[in-house]
Amino acid sequence: MADEIFENIEEINATEEVGKTVGIENLKVLENIDVEMTVEVGRTEITIRDLLRLNEGSVVELDRLAGDPLDILVNNTKIAKGEVVMIGERFGVRFGEIVDPEKRMESI
Repeated sequence: MADEIFENIEEINATEEVGKTVGIENLKVLENIDVEMTVEVGRTEITIRDLLRLNEGSVVELDRLAGDPLDILVNNTKIAKGEVVMIGERFGVRFGEIVDPEKRMESI
């Protein structure tokens, strides 16, 4: 009886190892898929009348304070907060607080 239990445990361990290998291979397949990353400065709601009145030099107030961390989204799912940085002549983003993966799954 003890031998059967030991054999079953060995089979379970072997199955788990195969599962891990398959999981890693599945992740490698996903590595080359393109996703869209967006950095959101802020949001606001305006009427169509106000939208139509916008012209060069217009300023629209957003819901975020200056200096607040920005939302970093991948395929419209918030994954982190960060800040804008300059990389030479271009903008970049420095990741700060990363959203817990379980919370990310809830928003999908």
